[in-house]
Amino acid sequence: MRISRPYVQLDPAVIEQARQMDLLSYLRAYEPSNLVRVGGNVYCTREHDSLKISNGKWYWWSRGIGGVSALDYLIKVKDYGFVEAVEALTGVSAEWIPPPKMPKKDEPKVLLLPPKNKDCNRVMQYLFGRGIDYQLIQDCVADGTIYESADYHNAVFIGKDKSGTPKYAALRSTLGSTFKQDASGSDKRYSFRLLTKEPTDTVHLFEAAIDLLSYATYLKCEGKDYGKENLLSLSGVYQPKKELSESKVPIALSTYLKENPQIKTVVLHLDNDKTGRLCTAALKELLQNKYEIVDAPPPVGKDFNDFLLSYLGISRANPARERGDVR
Repeated sequence: MRISRPYVQLDPAVIEQARQMDLLSYLRAYEPSNLVRVGGNVYCTREHDSLKISNGKWYWWSRGIGGVSALDYLIKVKDYGFVEAVEALTGVSAEWIPPPKMPKKDEPKVLLLPPKNKDCNRVMQYLFGRGIDYQLIQDCVADGTIYESADYHNAVFIGKDKSGTPKYAALRSTLGSTFKQDASGSDKRYSFRLLTKEPTDTVHLFEAAIDLLSYATYLKCEGKDYGKENLLSLSGVYQPKKELSESKVPIALSTYLKENPQIKTVVLHLDNDKTGRLCTAALKELLQNKYEIVDAPPPVGKDFNDFLLSYLGISRANPARERGDVR
C-alpha cells in the first residue's frame, strides 16, 4: 500500500542497489509461494496470472504495465511508494528531508503499439464471425486502422489524429477470452473512428469499435454508403455522475466536436442496458443546448453487434463470456 510520507534524498548507491534485483530473484527469495512457472523460462504470479516474467523483464498484460526490476514491481503492482520499495529491497532506512520544489512538465504520451503479425488472418476470421462485412475489414486493414498483433494475435483497433498519426490503440482477444485493454501511451482523445472525406454535420456515437463496425455493415446491407457517415467510438467506459448535469462529455467526443465545429447532430447508438441508457441520458442533458440529439439504440439485443447478428441470422458464440467489447 502506497504511504504518503515526506520527500527524502536517498543515497544514489542505495537506490542502485535496489535497482539491481530482478523480479524473478525477488519472488524466489521473498514471495516463493506467489511464483508460478508457466513453461520454459516464463513465469507468472499466483496473484496475477496475466503478469508474465521472462528474460529478466516482466509485463502485466491485463493492466498494460511492465518493467525490469523488483523495484518496478513493488511500485507498479504492489503500490509501494518509491522510498518504501527501496527500503524493502535494501533494508536501509531513508533520512527524511524536505525536497526542492520542481516545476511540473507535461510530457507528451508515446504510443507503444504491439508488433504486427505477418498477416491478419485471425483478426479477419474473428471479425467476420461477428458479422462484420469482409470488404470493410479489408479496407480497415489496408488503411492501418485494424491489424493483428504478433504476440497474442489480438485485434488492434487504431485511433488517429487529424494528421493521420496513430494516437490510440485498443486490444481485443480473438481467441474467445474477455481480454481487452488500451495500449500503453494511448491518447483517449483519439478513439477508433471511421470518418467521411467530405464534411458533414452529423456524427454517430458508439460504445465499442465492434459496434461501430457492425453499424457500418448494417448500412451496407441496407444499400447505404457508410463512408458518407462520421462514425465515432468511445475510448473507454463512460461513467456519468449521479447528478447528470455535473457529468463531463467523454473526451473522445468532446475532442471530436471541438475539432469539427460544423457538427449539428449527434446520433447516440449506445447499448440497451442500464449503463448505456444512463450514458444516453447524460449526453442528452449535456449537449442538447448546442446540438440536436438523436437517441437511436440497437433495435434488438444489448448492442449493435447483437442487432447485426440477429439481422443476419447468425448465432453469437459464447454469449455469456462476450459481455463487453473493445473500445
